[in-house]
Amino acid sequence: MTYTVNIIPKQDQQTSRWSGGTTTQLSIYPNHADYGQRNFIWRLSSAAVEIKESEFTRLPGYWRHLMILEGELDIEHEGHHRIRLKPFEQDSFSGDWSTRSFGKVKDFNLMLAEGCHGKLEAIRLESGSTRTIECSWPEGSLVRWEAFYAAAGQMRIRMNGGRELDLAEGDLLLVTCDDPNGHSVRIELAGAGAAIRANLFMMI
Repeated sequence: MTYTVNIIPKQDQQTSRWSGGTTTQLSIYPNHADYGQRNFIWRLSSAAVEIKESEFTRLPGYWRHLMILEGELDIEHEGHHRIRLKPFEQDSFSGDWSTRSFGKVKDFNLMLAEGCHGKLEAIRLESGSTRTIECSWPEGSLVRWEAFYAAAGQMRIRMNGGRELDLAEGDLLLVTCDDPNGHSVRIELAGAGAAIRANLFMMI
């Protein structure tokens, strides 16, 4: 199967301020998409919430997954549910909901347009340990991605064929598979720290 691999180092990521702190765009698809114009298919980002109470920006037509990296957060979705999140716990919700949060945290965000699907997983490695991940997608998916964000520590990634890549804290690894006959990629993680994995795909 064919796939492309890109590392987006921390120093190349775009950070901007918002009313409650800062947000860093890790990756967006398509590459020319603009978050402000809401013309993206998916977006990965990390935000620092610096105030005790904040209101989420409305994102009609998008589904959101949010995972806490540092701190604890109470999230309240008006008319839906309320949840308290600790580090590496997550919540999923519609961008069209009225959502407020309480707490100062650092978080990880996945935003998905209609027709795009994805999920988040926290991976924690002890020093000297390894973990092999079979990145797979369903039959009928058109384009597929696998992303790994080094949330803490450093990691070495070994791809199919023996290729090795190093991730420093804050770096993002993005694997894109556009082979219609390919449905899996094997990746081995080694090192010490925590990574966030995002598995994404679009259906035909």
